Amino acid sequence: MDLDVLLADLRDARRRLLFLVEDLDDAELRVPQLEIVNPILWEIGHVAWFQERWMLRELDRRASLRADADELYDSAAVEHDTRWELPLPSRASTLDYMQSVLDAAADELAKHAHDERRTYFARLVTFHEDMHGEALVYTRRTLGHRSLRLQPTRVPGGGPLPGDVDVPGGTFRLGTERSTSFVFDNELDQHAVSVAPFRIARAAVTQGEFARFVDDDGYQRAELWSDAGWSWRSSGERQQPNHWRRDGSSWTWRHSDHHVPIAEHAAMLHVNWFEAEAWCNWAGRRLPTEVVWEVAACGVPDERGGLAATKRCYPWGDEPPTPERAHLDLRGDATCDVGAFPAGDSAFGCRQMLGNAWEWCADDFAPFPGFRAGPYREYSEPWFSGHKVLRGGCYATRSRLVRGAFRNFYPPHRRDVLAGFRTCARRA
Repeated sequence: MDLDVLLADLRDARRRLLFLVEDLDDAELRVPQLEIVNPILWEIGHVAWFQERWMLRELDRRASLRADADELYDSAAVEHDTRWELPLPSRASTLDYMQSVLDAAADELAKHAHDERRTYFARLVTFHEDMHGEALVYTRRTLGHRSLRLQPTRVPGGGPLPGDVDVPGGTFRLGTERSTSFVFDNELDQHAVSVAPFRIARAAVTQGEFARFVDDDGYQRAELWSDAGWSWRSSGERQQPNHWRRDGSSWTWRHSDHHVPIAEHAAMLHVNWFEAEAWCNWAGRRLPTEVVWEVAACGVPDERGGLAATKRCYPWGDEPPTPERAHLDLRGDATCDVGAFPAGDSAFGCRQMLGNAWEWCADDFAPFPGFRAGPYREYSEPWFSGHKVLRGGCYATRSRLVRGAFRNFYPPHRRDVLAGFRTCARRA
């Protein structure tokens, strides 16, 4: 991969991360103790530790720039609940550590431009930092921080996009080829699966569509929920989606530190897997499996109207995302209309299968046949129990990270993440 691109992406990931915290004061960087967030001061230090761990210490066997770095920032060793008790360095010291690591990593990368292992780890740490940047977006919303000061960007309208598309059955290669220059371990090994014909929604479920479920007492009807879902719903007496509140006869949602009306045609956001499943039961629909999702996103029809042997990297083809094709890269701070971005349609006519909102799939997160953990063993292997698959990315996901085969994963009760869902027609 081109050295200039590797270096530019390393630095760009850091700029984005720092932008997401630069307006927060020292108290806001430490945050109240919650199950679903990290102390922000710890999180940005952890990102630097991870970069140092894989780009300097793994490859060059050098000592850490901080003698206490492992005790502070190793996420595999430092339990989540203890991170508020750590003697974290000051903001200034943390930023100095981050810059020193970045400078050293960039210098070593430039010296070893053709080292494939160094290229691999440069992508790993860039994508890791991109993921933490996205996590900071929803952490800020969870904590009710003020809106991000984004550059003004026009996100197009587009209205609704109702209806299903028909997708033919056949054999499909699920996952990513091992020969790809960088691939996360949970996408391997690519393998053949048989797929029956199916019908899938052209677009994700909208906020207006979800509101009708809420108004039809969807949160009060146990028959719509699985046992696990009803137990989750009852444990907190949850009566509506995360951040929603009723304003007269209408619904609003908390966007950062203020409430705004829900957007009728914008993709639903901040729902968990249980809520998505209950909505499907209410609507007589089902969540797609991840193979169904990937076929709809990346599959291609053959000349006879069946499923071709080849597939695309992205819904629209093999060219990288652009602002005309997908709502990515934090060009806005909320989901847009599900009818926007027609240039990003898949071969079968599904829209926004990359960007806008992550989409829950029916599956448990599990290894593919032939799985072998990558060098960063903690990325996938510890989470193959108790998590559900999400696909497609959201408006805060970096375009260099997400592809049609990218697998995200969260526990089914998490509704702080930037997730919605798309549905399929039930099998006959």
